[in-house]
Formats: sequence, C-alpha cells, structure tokens
Amino acid sequence: MGALLPWIADALVVLGVAVITVGVYGMIRMPDTYTRLHAASKAVFLGVISLLAASVVTGQPAIIFRVVLISLFLLLTSPVAAHVIGQAAYRRGERMLAPNSVDESGRDLDRMPREH
Repeated sequence: MGALLPWIADALVVLGVAVITVGVYGMIRMPDTYTRLHAASKAVFLGVISLLAASVVTGQPAIIFRVVLISLFLLLTSPVAAHVIGQAAYRRGERMLAPNSVDESGRDLDRMPREH
C-alpha cells in the first residue's frame, strides 16, 4: 500500500487541477453573474478539497488536522460567499442572460434592460 500512496496523491492533484480548470472555463463561458457564480463556487470547493485530500495521503496527524480545518472553513464559507455575491447582483438588478432562465423573484430580471 505504501508504494500506491504517491499515485493516489498524484491522481487527486490532477483531479483537483482538472476541476479548477473546468471552473475557470465555466467562469469565462457562462453568460451572466448567477451562472458564473455557480461555476466558481463549485470549482473552488471541489477542486481545493481534492488538492487537500492529496495532502492527507502523507498520513501526518498535523497535516490531516490542518486539512480538516481548511475543509470545514471552505464548507462553511463558500456557500455564504456565493449567497452574498448572488444577493448583491440581484439587488443591483443584474439581468439573467442564460437561455430559458426563469426569474422567480417577480422583478423580471430576465427581461429588464441593463442599467450600466
């Protein structure tokens, strides 16, 4: 099992980099703030957790403790940050540009002219 651990760590690093890369592509490709926010928040959380899991492979208790703390911090702060950014975009009146978007707020953000 000891010879397999570096391969597992490498696979987790590659997975983390791939997820973050897809998230960056989503940030560039998505049409509006709301869909970009979704791509960014998922990529940050899943990509970084995968990179942190690669650190756990070392088996050192101090590193595992730090990884658990960082993971908990990300688990708590990522949704809150995404919500605050989405709420700021909503209050600013950002339009929904995604095709077939449905605005359930009643403010017709998917039809409003952009105010910039």
